[in-house]
Amino acid sequence: MLTWSFTFFSSARILAYLPTIWVIHASGDSSQHSVLTWITWLGSNLTMAAWLYEQGGRRLGRAVLVNLSNATMCALIVALIFASRG
Repeated sequence: MLTWSFTFFSSARILAYLPTIWVIHASGDSSQHSVLTWITWLGSNLTMAAWLYEQGGRRLGRAVLVNLSNATMCALIVALIFASRG
């Protein structure tokens, strides 16, 4: 049950990034978004994926893939922030 709950909420979090991506892209204004915060979340997701990969016998399990997906979304937001501040 815990594994499925983790997977569900972490996967739902991937969708939760979409409004932020849309707002920054549509408005071109990222002034309400902290690049430091998004870089921290990016690093957190990447290091969690790496840790899970190592602890899981160097296999790309569901939790690793979910964290890599979240890292990808954070990286996209970081890129949009930098692009809007260009």
